[in-house]
Amino acid sequence: MCRSIQPLFNFDPPATEADIRAAALQFVRKISGFNRPSKANEAAFNAAVDAITTASIQLFEKLETTAPLRNRAEMQLRAKKLAVLRFSSPNERKIE
Repeated sequence: MCRSIQPLFNFDPPATEADIRAAALQFVRKISGFNRPSKANEAAFNAAVDAITTASIQLFEKLETTAPLRNRAEMQLRAKKLAVLRFSSPNERKIE
């Protein structure tokens, strides 16, 4: 689907409503094909973002897991290291 949409569940610190709304906006942009909707489509676009945000929050409230919480900072560092491997030339690859 879209590489830049990241998991938000089971993190320490937990995802904020702003994080969830940003992911919902990204999802609606992706499936609608609009980065910014026209005035005629703006209400439907925003309603979809609101509905997905609400549904996501409800989902997170009901999900249960026995897995340990993931650390958001560690996951971001790991993603940066993978990006270096993916997008750099062999001579530029230095992983610390």
